[in-house]
Amino acid sequence: MRPSRRPKPPSNREKAKLSMCLASVTRPDGPAPKGQERLAQGLPWVSRYLFQCLTCAVALLGTGEIGFSQSVSLSDAQAERIGRRLWQNESGGTIAGLTAWNSGEDFASLGIGHFIWYPVNMRGPFEESFPPLVQYLFSSGVKIPSWLEQAAGCPWSNRAQFIADQQSPRMKELRSLLADTISFQARFAGLRLERALPKMLEAVPSEDREKIRANFERVTEEPQGLYALVDYVNFKGEGTLASERYRGEGWGLLQVLEEMRSGPAGSEFSQAADRVLTRRVANAPAARDEKRWLPGWRNRIRTYAQ
Repeated sequence: MRPSRRPKPPSNREKAKLSMCLASVTRPDGPAPKGQERLAQGLPWVSRYLFQCLTCAVALLGTGEIGFSQSVSLSDAQAERIGRRLWQNESGGTIAGLTAWNSGEDFASLGIGHFIWYPVNMRGPFEESFPPLVQYLFSSGVKIPSWLEQAAGCPWSNRAQFIADQQSPRMKELRSLLADTISFQARFAGLRLERALPKMLEAVPSEDREKIRANFERVTEEPQGLYALVDYVNFKGEGTLASERYRGEGWGLLQVLEEMRSGPAGSEFSQAADRVLTRRVANAPAARDEKRWLPGWRNRIRTYAQ
């Protein structure tokens, strides 16, 4: 059992950063608009002011140790560029690919990062990321279709229903929303990366943290590093969930950073990702037939070193 540790107090620089972050937040003009009292998944309505405050605080405070946080700030140009690369990786950059449900899976894959959305009253081993995206879009001032705001889960209960409904007004409205918010989705993906480092450091023994942090920083310094990290953490997760394991071994960003060796960080990250995903396929239940996906995964992770 890991010994309990007292969180170290924030430095003056970190306090200043938090103050600056909160100072830039716009206070709400009034109560929640009619019909927007509740967001998707039945969460209470959160004003844009409060949500942005929480976003800043969570990004800085992480798991209670501000020293674990890592700032990931995307310019408009970076967000657009990374967003389009994520979109290309997941669905070839097509509008139709923004609303997908892959064969053999129990969830819809939506947006540029194929963010997971489980049907109502269903949960699986993988982290659900589409409802938080909807909340992020709403907090950013994006108009959300009323049916999506009120949804308690994916309204299509299986892949057959989802495919049959591809040309419905509701599906077209969803694709239009996703096509019009590429840079927002990229920034949302960047927020996941920012929160990933504290989660990963908290998940490993103290003696392993320096290696994880150092490898993370090595990759960020590469020309394609930010893209690689944002893409992979949204592609295969942080690697901290016990449910995301086959035979006790994970395949997320944490496992890739652990697997990295010495050498140029871009190529090492790509090669480590290949080894981790190859191991995942070898450990996967035979019924999932994950080897069919491995060639495409390898094509994707090769772009990290290009």
